[in-house]
Amino acid sequence: MQRLVNAWVWTETVLIVLFGFIYVSIAWIATAPFDRGRYAAGRAFRHLAVAVTGLNPYWHFHTSGVAIQDPRRPYVVVANHESYADIFLMSHLKWEMKWLSKDTIFRIPVMGWMMRMAGDIPINRSSRGSGQQALEACRDRLTKKVSVMIFPEGTRSRGDDLLPFKDGAFQLAISTGTPILPVAIAGTRDAMAKGSFSFRRANAMCRVLEPIETAALTAADLPALRDKTRQRISDARRQLQRELSEAKK
Repeated sequence: MQRLVNAWVWTETVLIVLFGFIYVSIAWIATAPFDRGRYAAGRAFRHLAVAVTGLNPYWHFHTSGVAIQDPRRPYVVVANHESYADIFLMSHLKWEMKWLSKDTIFRIPVMGWMMRMAGDIPINRSSRGSGQQALEACRDRLTKKVSVMIFPEGTRSRGDDLLPFKDGAFQLAISTGTPILPVAIAGTRDAMAKGSFSFRRANAMCRVLEPIETAALTAADLPALRDKTRQRISDARRQLQRELSEAKK
């Protein structure tokens, strides 16, 4: 049965990507002349992730927390990273974010094309020059009133503790005066573990936490901002894990 379900999910995922390419292309063509931040094309692309989740009988995803009243007020969104499923879960949030993603994903036919139309940002983590280019691209999106989304751990964590947070997201937030928006994720590790492309049963949640203002901060405040954000996300993640555990009883 698990093999049949996985075959079904991969089939519907491929079909959604193929037909979704037309949907995203239409959104991009129709709005490109006046939507410099590619907000509409990005939202169209995230809708595909929501559709994939809705047709996956193994996944039950929920969001909660702070409601963003103005979707065009930009934030530097940071979240912990548990699996590929994090992307599908966070696509359920009701505002657009441009994702900082590995450049290898942008090379995947159709998927990579849609990511470029959506305005997502590639990065080669082994290249310092690529990192600087990615931060400049993030600044560009923020000036166009679109949030950017960064996993500051840099890779998916295998254990219960968060990995150390890298400085890039916080450097970006301080240099642009953009608030940090922390998001805690729990449960997606069960959906698709690191090193696996097999779908499994999972109840997962993400919770949007209170924004952290950065307008009055300087580079000297970066370590404290980074550590404060990490602690908030860690505490909220543990709370989500408790809630998910209680829901199973």
